[in-house]
Amino acid sequence: MQLYAPTSTAAKRKAFRAPALASLEGMRLGILENGKLNAEEMLAEVGALFVQRHGCTIRTLASKRNASAPAPAATLVKVAQEVDFLITGLGD
Repeated sequence: MQLYAPTSTAAKRKAFRAPALASLEGMRLGILENGKLNAEEMLAEVGALFVQRHGCTIRTLASKRNASAPAPAATLVKVAQEVDFLITGLGD
């Protein structure tokens, strides 16, 4: 019988989360939809709630058009220059 230690010595992550926003009031909102049926409509409704409740402005609606693949780097760079925060989600 061999026993294995359940610990790992994997390298630490080099990516970090962005700091939390202090407030959503008046922020510029981006929407990234994944191309699934109803994703654009569902996220537009969610975006409308941010507009109504926090005075946000919807600046960008980006599409990745493949739910199983990451968004293209160029899309993320472009959107990051135009918005304060981004929401994404599935349709179906």
